[in-house]
Amino acid sequence: MRFSDIPGQQGVKQLLVQSVQRQHVAHAQLFRGAEGSAALALALAYAALLNCENRPAEAEDSCGHCPSCQKIDKLIHPDLNFIVPVTSTKAVPKDAVSSKFAADWRAFVLENPYQGLNDWMQHIGADNKQGSISKEESLQLLKLVSLKAFEAKFKLVVIWLPELMHPAASNAVLKLLEEPPPATVFLLVSNAPEQLLPTIISRVQPVVVRPLSEPELTDWLYQEHQVPEAKARQLAQLAEGNPGAALAAKDAASADNDYFTFFARWMRLCYSNNVGDMLSISDEFQKLGRENQKEQLQYSLSLLRKVLLFGLDPKLVPHLPASEQQFVQGFSRFVTPRNADPITRELNEAHYHVERNANPRMVFIDTSLRVAELLKVA
Repeated sequence: MRFSDIPGQQGVKQLLVQSVQRQHVAHAQLFRGAEGSAALALALAYAALLNCENRPAEAEDSCGHCPSCQKIDKLIHPDLNFIVPVTSTKAVPKDAVSSKFAADWRAFVLENPYQGLNDWMQHIGADNKQGSISKEESLQLLKLVSLKAFEAKFKLVVIWLPELMHPAASNAVLKLLEEPPPATVFLLVSNAPEQLLPTIISRVQPVVVRPLSEPELTDWLYQEHQVPEAKARQLAQLAEGNPGAALAAKDAASADNDYFTFFARWMRLCYSNNVGDMLSISDEFQKLGRENQKEQLQYSLSLLRKVLLFGLDPKLVPHLPASEQQFVQGFSRFVTPRNADPITRELNEAHYHVERNANPRMVFIDTSLRVAELLKVA
């Protein structure tokens, strides 16, 4: 994993690179970001840079060609270690620790480093069980760090989702952070750092991973994942800066499903209170399938916010595509501070009911009629 493979995050990348260039590498760092963010990807790119064998003093990325980089890219470097939440499964019925899931973890991360805990649990066949970093894992960790690095400058320990550590594991990690082993770097990757012990938080250097801008995420989907540009823009808007959410939406959504066109037509029918055509478009909504229905409603909420902001001040929506501008500009006259909040609640309720297996056609018709009434009070 190279920094160049990761979209955006230029400020974070620069800070990480400078720490290596200046040889001020903190022994423990906390990559904090939302589920689906680039936190794990950045930690892996940083790990590659730390142990790159061909890195010039002023290099801003790992070379990707030396033996260390190639092993880290494949997640098989002997000095790159992972502690991750696990649970008993059919393949590992007892004594579940990270080392027994090493092959599964490699396949999972190499497929997509922007996935979350539920994806990992499904990947290892955990059914409905909850994953955790057990107290047995703390014993493995203590043995692990007692050994010197095999072949690299640093022994690297990546702890994914440390907020799921058993108290015994938390205490073991805290002890290691208080008395760090030589040439060992701990990279904690957390979605909920507020759940960690305050004493752990106080001993790590924070690396804050923020959402991507809409243009950054759009370009990444278009250039790196070959998503058509218009579709990439809609997915980026839907994902609100989260690459994991964007990739999940990309896989779930039909290539022929145009969220913007559907929303624009839907709102025009609501405004005109055309009940007959509302019934017709509700049939289309039902045929989308539940995941696409949820994505359509989520996108509708996102675009509704842009419509409101545009009406307040067009400068608040600087990256509006030309294909959407005419609709947003016209519709902004009918979405104002007076009705934006209740319309938002209606769309949120529709998403809630669809997610819980309500009849999507009935939900859509009910929401349409309510939105039609609210558009009259602009």
